[in-house]
Amino acid sequence: MAKSRSMKLATKIASSQALRAALLFLVLAAAVPLAAQDTKDSNSQQSSDNDSIGFNLGKNASAKDVGLPIYPGARRHKDDTNDSSGLNVGLWGGATGLKLFVLKMDSTDAPEKVAAFYRKALAKFGTVLDCNNATAATNSGDDKSSKKLTCEDEKPKPNEISLKAGTKDRQHAVGIEPNGTGTTFQLVYVETKGTD
Repeated sequence: MAKSRSMKLATKIASSQALRAALLFLVLAAAVPLAAQDTKDSNSQQSSDNDSIGFNLGKNASAKDVGLPIYPGARRHKDDTNDSSGLNVGLWGGATGLKLFVLKMDSTDAPEKVAAFYRKALAKFGTVLDCNNATAATNSGDDKSSKKLTCEDEKPKPNEISLKAGTKDRQHAVGIEPNGTGTTFQLVYVETKGTD
């Protein structure tokens, strides 16, 4: 079964960070019980937060989760009766983790009008990158260890708009595409920690 467009967008945005976090999580999942046995007596007062490992997966996300307002008059998107308009994923182990929230919406307004709304909303997180702009898409910077957000290899299809703001650790993104006479858009929030 083909991935939905919202999942494709989320995958593009978080693929390298998610893979690193997942691999690190698997290593931590195996290592924490062993390390806990070795240091149980000497570190009994250590915070349980540093030893916790977990995973959550849900079919819902809210405007609060993605950190962006809902476009006025927009409604949740449904591809079919079994499709959810939201997704939330959490994966953590000790000081390493990943959060991913996706919210897919529909509007009767034109894509550029929706894009103008989200350019303004994204600005509170820093410089807004328009990944349709060739300069923003190729300006990845020389320092790979930088937390500065880039479009990297993201190449939206014709008529699609891809916007993002924030840092590599905490990025907010909006993918916008025409849908008949209106617009379908995805709001995405990805947060990673300890994956460098």
